[in-house]
Amino acid sequence: MKVVAIIPSRFRSTRFEGKPLARIGGKSMVQRVYEKAKQSKKITDVFVATDDQRIVDAVLDFDGHALMTSSENKSGTDRVAEAAEKIGLVADDIVVNIQGDQPLLDPRSIDELIGAFNAGSGFEMATLAFRTFDENEINNPKDVKVTFDFEGFALYFSRSPIPFHRDPDVRPMVYKHLGIYVYKKRFLEIFQSLPEGKLENLEKLEQLRAIEFGHRIKVIITKYDSPEVDFPNDLARVEKALNRCPAL
Repeated sequence: MKVVAIIPSRFRSTRFEGKPLARIGGKSMVQRVYEKAKQSKKITDVFVATDDQRIVDAVLDFDGHALMTSSENKSGTDRVAEAAEKIGLVADDIVVNIQGDQPLLDPRSIDELIGAFNAGSGFEMATLAFRTFDENEINNPKDVKVTFDFEGFALYFSRSPIPFHRDPDVRPMVYKHLGIYVYKKRFLEIFQSLPEGKLENLEKLEQLRAIEFGHRIKVIITKYDSPEVDFPNDLARVEKALNRCPAL
């Protein structure tokens, strides 16, 4: 059984065009994410899936593996599914979908996620969350929040602060969703075949599609944060973190 990480990466983004090639500490963002994924002890191989030759060339320049995928893919999951087919993965192989805008991703969190998925039962998909006390993250729509039941299964993902804390003196219990998913290839095919959900369309969050159609998502809590780069001004925050801790 293979455990393959696929990083969907596109050049044309309405919020930040050319984001995968943005330089952070002398390396492109896509290279930083790729190298973090390669440090995982449980992943057997890593691929970048893109529809832009500039990204393919950048990945090849640092001796990474890149796959050209269709520009018609509507989402990152669709791109990951196409790449999984091209790689030749079979139904029981494990796919790790890693968003390409997390240059500070900690490989230990990837291993936690894969380990929990392998040990678990009764779920087809798993993802990561990090408890945040940052008011900006709690209230910023670009940072997705997740709430879950007593067994750790997601109840809802939202761009709004959830749960709402009615009493102001209660310490916040807010978990930020980290954009890493793990599933068997067979479930990736099921997920891709589902129509867009109503909540998914409203929040613009793909993972809500699984919940809307009755599939459970296990949420694994990690102590390792992974800030996303959504806008050009996020780069300064990441650079500052690198300066504080060059080992990142």
